Amino acid sequence: MTCNFCQNWDISKARAFDKLQDKASPEAIARAAQENGCRSVAFTYNDPVIFLEYAVDVAQACHEIGIKTVAVTAGYINSDARKEFYQHMDAANIDLKAFTDTFYKQLCTAGLDPVLETLKYLKHETDVWFEITNLVIPGHNDDEKEFEAMTEWVMENLGPDVPMHFSAFHPDYRMLDTPATAAKTLVKARQIALKNGIHYAYTGNIHDYEGGSTYCHQCGEILVGRDWYQLSTWQVNVGGNYTGNCHSCGTPVAGVFEEEPGQWGRKRQPVRLSGRRSA
Repeated sequence: MTCNFCQNWDISKARAFDKLQDKASPEAIARAAQENGCRSVAFTYNDPVIFLEYAVDVAQACHEIGIKTVAVTAGYINSDARKEFYQHMDAANIDLKAFTDTFYKQLCTAGLDPVLETLKYLKHETDVWFEITNLVIPGHNDDEKEFEAMTEWVMENLGPDVPMHFSAFHPDYRMLDTPATAAKTLVKARQIALKNGIHYAYTGNIHDYEGGSTYCHQCGEILVGRDWYQLSTWQVNVGGNYTGNCHSCGTPVAGVFEEEPGQWGRKRQPVRLSGRRSA
């Protein structure tokens, strides 16, 4: 994909960043994660389908020492490669960039259908835990009818337990003249998702405690309170195999949970690879 609105273009596209690259074997990445107390390694910024073979090698090295792997991807991949890639992933965040083929063709030089096929494949043919992120861009994919159609499709094809994140756009790359997303637009998208039956709908890239927190879909009790990267309330009873239940009514909560929440906040931690330091 060549998205005109890329929010990370300075990393994913800028040639100058090549000078900062560090050599990292799959084993070195897995070892660095283990030494720094990381529970998982995420493939992100550049879509991992671009470096699929390397991502698979890293995932295998991580799994050998008990480190999980997460794919952050646009989900734009053919069926054979899709099967090969996701059998090595434990979790994924799929960018569903819009719900019209026109948007994909004009702004991403791609198509919508392969992404929808990836979502259905993950739900019905794998055990990968996955969530959906929709970057909401004013004037391009922020129509309420599109939110209705998207969330109805998710309900019909994936069910109510796949989390959906509606995130704010900021002017960047080739769309500097497009305004940032208004918070009220994200709130409306979340409300539409909840109305259509999605159990876990969120606002993202804004400070919104209500829109960023998780609630029990049965009794309405707040389960996980979030403000950006900060966690507050934690009302999830964790059982075997990382499963969770509402502390108040016992209703199962979709997700993968630790017994105690992490408290890392918003920060970067230097990691050494090949004897040098990288972010």
